[in-house]
Amino acid sequence: MARGLGRQFSGDGCWRRGTGRGAGRPRAGPSIRALRDLLRKEHAGLDLLLDPTPFRVQAEVTRKTRRPQKFGSEDITEQELVGLPNKFAEDTKKGVHRNEGWPDTAYGVTKIGVTVLSRIHARKLSEQRRGDKILLNACCPGWVRTDMAGPKAPKSPEVGAETPVYLALLPSDSEGPHGEFLTEKKKS
Repeated sequence: MARGLGRQFSGDGCWRRGTGRGAGRPRAGPSIRALRDLLRKEHAGLDLLLDPTPFRVQAEVTRKTRRPQKFGSEDITEQELVGLPNKFAEDTKKGVHRNEGWPDTAYGVTKIGVTVLSRIHARKLSEQRRGDKILLNACCPGWVRTDMAGPKAPKSPEVGAETPVYLALLPSDSEGPHGEFLTEKKKS
């Protein structure tokens, strides 16, 4: 993703690339707060935040899983979202998770949860900070050849980066997409 952004982004940027799973990932603590304060003081804030952590998410998990109805609700709250993984764990222990619409992996549930959380925060941005024109979306790069996904994945890192780069480089006056889940640069 950093390579794609570097080629297309015309503004000032600082690119950092990790060297493995979890490498280069910021940790909460004094250094993160110091960076936040520096960005506020020297640059009046941050225009773009992209987490390029490599992960294999099959769009099928988010799009086709017959997940519990509440995940798809337009008015789900953060409190309700927090309770859903607990329900998944209970249903899995009882052996009824498939009948209840859950995927077979906790990983799939967490990715659905992150997608729903992005929709919740997008809704809050629309309600509370409409004038700031902040767009928030979730996206799936697809199954990308990385150390984590392995060499059999069909997409190159460059192709997998297309949707995140597309979203990161939307013009500042764009009205959307907002609060969406995208794959292949399209709403899913």
